[in-house]
Amino acid sequence: MNAEDETRKSAFIRFYPRPNDSMWSELTDEQRHPLLDEQGARFLNRLREHPSAPRFNWRIGDRLTREGLETVRAYERELRAAEIGWQRGEIPDWLNEFVTRCYERVPFYRAYGDVPQNFFDVPLTTRADLARAPEMFVPDDLPLDDLIFYGSTGTTGHHIHVPSHPTSAAKYISLLRAALDKHGVSLQGGKNRVAIANVCFQERTATYAAILSQLNGSGVVKINLHPNEWNDANDRAKYLNALQPEIITGDPLSFAELMKLELAVKPKALSSTSMQLETGLRDALEKHFACPVVDVYAMTEAGPIAARVGEHFELLQHRLYVEILDERGEACVKGERGEIVLSGGMNPYFPLLRYRTNDYARLEFSGMKPLLADFSGRAPMVFQGENGKRINSADVNRALREFPVWQFTLHQNADASLLLRVVNPNVPLEQIRAELLRLFGAEQKLEIVRMESFGAQDKVVQYTSELERG
Repeated sequence: MNAEDETRKSAFIRFYPRPNDSMWSELTDEQRHPLLDEQGARFLNRLREHPSAPRFNWRIGDRLTREGLETVRAYERELRAAEIGWQRGEIPDWLNEFVTRCYERVPFYRAYGDVPQNFFDVPLTTRADLARAPEMFVPDDLPLDDLIFYGSTGTTGHHIHVPSHPTSAAKYISLLRAALDKHGVSLQGGKNRVAIANVCFQERTATYAAILSQLNGSGVVKINLHPNEWNDANDRAKYLNALQPEIITGDPLSFAELMKLELAVKPKALSSTSMQLETGLRDALEKHFACPVVDVYAMTEAGPIAARVGEHFELLQHRLYVEILDERGEACVKGERGEIVLSGGMNPYFPLLRYRTNDYARLEFSGMKPLLADFSGRAPMVFQGENGKRINSADVNRALREFPVWQFTLHQNADASLLLRVVNPNVPLEQIRAELLRLFGAEQKLEIVRMESFGAQDKVVQYTSELERG
């Protein structure tokens, strides 16, 4: 490893944010929120110290400076003015320049050699590539001082750390606004107002309250609806009723739990991400909350990609190119369903070149406007533990994320026994067993098999269950 590679590796180790990392816990609110004023500071304290507030376990801020805020606002202006589109089988004008820049400045892509004359000769990239060396995707010419990393485990079983930056993180809000606009909903924000409540329903996850400079000093909270995260289970509804969030974001599992609460909240919209939202649940949510449910296709590596409008998903990012490829990595014929592959993106710290998503759709066109049809993303998986306990696949991700597992699959048999297959010759199987039994229950039947690899397949179905089909 050369000196430049060592620098990237050091930056990765230094800046990767963990809830219990002493460097992050020692930051002040002023450091997390450079533009925080006195009014915002008082409001942030009210969000954290409300009598019904959850036991927040993480402190976080947008880390936007005035320069960073202007960068984000410029991106949003550019996004609103842009036309998203290209001719079928062709590439947009900006993409050739983007490829050249990646080959010149990004160590991972530079290793490919000369820039190919034909875009479609660029090699495909996978989550496995990112899992092996995330620091090699950061361009040489970008400063590392504000580097941040987001962790994710997707359907391929590779736990990844995606390099990012505060301005890239803030673009999520810009793209959420673009998705809401497609449904006639305006996200406004404002002082002493909660713009966004992100709800989860997991055994454990990071939770926090923060202030969004991008939305004029409004508040944002991430809360876990699992009763163990609250002093009293009734506080979940009390807290949300007190906040009256403008928008509620979450996933199908957390929204299903949300409907069980006695809420007097009237959100402008719900936004569902991360997991596939079935039509029946969407209809039930819209009836229950009397507002649109905006189904957003998003992933950690690329941010918000598309939003459902009618039967199709419309792209949100003006510098994101989509291909649909078959199992051999070749272009699908017109109308054929295949894997979504992405190039470009909103995050300069992780430029995408022909990145395989493990999500599937058909690519249709309305004129030059690309549309995703018959989309199938990462469906939620619920396993059964002892005494019928329901275990969210996200909690399995969290249980295994600290172990050096390169890839894994978990299958639940018809008798509720589990089979875990893991790839890595040095992974501590007994420690993994102990962690999963803590999650599922001490008497859970569990077989763990160490694999050298899953063969030539880079993509595997991570979670399966015969109980789900029963």
